[in-house]
Amino acid sequence: MSHKTQNNTPCWGSDAIATTLNELDLRYIALNPGASYRGLHDSLVNFTHNDPQLLLCVHEEAAVAIAHGYAKVTGRAMGVALHSNVGLMHGSMGIYNAWCDRVPMLVLGATGPVDATHRRSWIDWIHTSQDQGSLIRDFVKWDDQPGGVTATLHALVEGVSRAGTAPRGPVYINIDSALQEKTLYAPLPDIDIARRGAPRAGAPAPDLVKAAAKLLSGADKVVVLMGRMSRSATDWKLRIALIERLGAQVVTDFKTGATFPSTHVANVGRAGYFPDTQAKTAIAEADVIVNFDWLDFGGTLRSVFGDRPVPAKIISATLDVHNHRGWVKDGGAPAPADVAFLNEPDQVVAALVEALEARDPDPVPVLPIPAEIANGPMTPQVIAAIVRSALGKRSACLIRAPLSWTGADWPVDNPYGSLGYDGGGGIGSGPGMAVGAALALRDEKSKLLALAVLGDGDFLMNASAIWTAVNQSIPLLIVVVNNHSFYNDEVHQESVARERNRPVENKHVGIVMNGPDIDVSSIAQGFGAVSYGLLSSPDEVKKAMIDALDVFDSGGVAVVEIEAAKGYAPSMENAMRSPG
Repeated sequence: MSHKTQNNTPCWGSDAIATTLNELDLRYIALNPGASYRGLHDSLVNFTHNDPQLLLCVHEEAAVAIAHGYAKVTGRAMGVALHSNVGLMHGSMGIYNAWCDRVPMLVLGATGPVDATHRRSWIDWIHTSQDQGSLIRDFVKWDDQPGGVTATLHALVEGVSRAGTAPRGPVYINIDSALQEKTLYAPLPDIDIARRGAPRAGAPAPDLVKAAAKLLSGADKVVVLMGRMSRSATDWKLRIALIERLGAQVVTDFKTGATFPSTHVANVGRAGYFPDTQAKTAIAEADVIVNFDWLDFGGTLRSVFGDRPVPAKIISATLDVHNHRGWVKDGGAPAPADVAFLNEPDQVVAALVEALEARDPDPVPVLPIPAEIANGPMTPQVIAAIVRSALGKRSACLIRAPLSWTGADWPVDNPYGSLGYDGGGGIGSGPGMAVGAALALRDEKSKLLALAVLGDGDFLMNASAIWTAVNQSIPLLIVVVNNHSFYNDEVHQESVARERNRPVENKHVGIVMNGPDIDVSSIAQGFGAVSYGLLSSPDEVKKAMIDALDVFDSGGVAVVEIEAAKGYAPSMENAMRSPG
């Protein structure tokens, strides 16, 4: 029998799978090639004609991180293909990041053949698992290993729907290689994809809106903790309206990205990865605290009040309880609530704006920009000031920032001003997420500069992601803050040494990357980027940034490597040194 495509009719199982992926409008599938999905690979190239488009990656963790960054900008799932159990294990850290960050993603796995009589000698045996999904089941929303081609098509539609249903997250579908290479002798049933999309969450309960509005209207000091919120410009404006109607104070979280204008008078404390002193003071003095899907809300309350009961009334809006599992405690510490909405926070914002009376807004002063230091150590804060100065009036999407930065280092005035961290708190996701977010910004014809500021350790772990950006002509500017150390652990080792009365000067052993120093700039150049480094003065950085912006504007990838003094912002170091 001839297996040539006739009238665009699928002749192989993988043809039908590729067609469904096309109809789901995923646009891209990031992958590192593997024989377990060779049938699907062929169909995506030769049957649907590279639609979804394949994005070749040098490593699976980079592929997953690219999909993660893409979802951070678009809010939509992108596809990732991981080769059998080995590719899944390589990509598992990226999947965990996406899970903790609550971003949608369709991860396509492959195994097999499940029927052992069809396996090739040696390689198919070590690349076939009994229950491959069990490797990641504790940190995906849903997984499936369908037993037939039609069942696979239904699983794909279901997976995209579940990934995009709040609280969002990655899903995993493992496709038997034998199903991909199965001959189709008859047409398969049509699937009504249009009626299988992600369901919309219900509106906030009117009685809860009334109760919350009453608490807020009667409060003297309201503090709103803005955590995981949408990137919608409409939602952004409604948040400002709510805060101005309440005369409330706002605490923002650098880990979750831009949720409220940095320069607004209501914004108290501009913490990095932990609340700073100003934020904690505001929380301690509040008589009503509002939790808008704040990361570890219970842990934040505990850092302020200890084990004492929280005196303030608490309003909480989050769907996150639906994703809490026993394997990892990513939901954080238990937290009280007097009014608890099971809704996405921006739904509750909109309902409260409608329920509350308008008031004249307070003036909005401009946040003072830290001055540059012409001479002296190139601290992370000085580097932030130099980068801002080099950009001038140009707006940027800060895709990623190093652990040494806080919200004070990068003021934001729009929901794409910064995208936050990676969710799982590991190292190595930065380059891939930068590429994925830059891809989304390019496709959406955004006028924002795609900018990622990475630590040297984060960059080095997955620098190969840069190759994909160069290969796909994705404009991107990466600044590497190079202190030649996994400095986070130097802080911890110093704390332990002091506690045990041992030599603090040994804190760098097994942590500092020298002997030899690693040439970050050459590594970037090796992957096709235009690189500048190692730069050690403000003037050198300014000049390189001007050139790098020209590279970006011409559609290229530029990497600027800066010699950085060690150190974190005080709020970060104090939190790390704290015993609890």
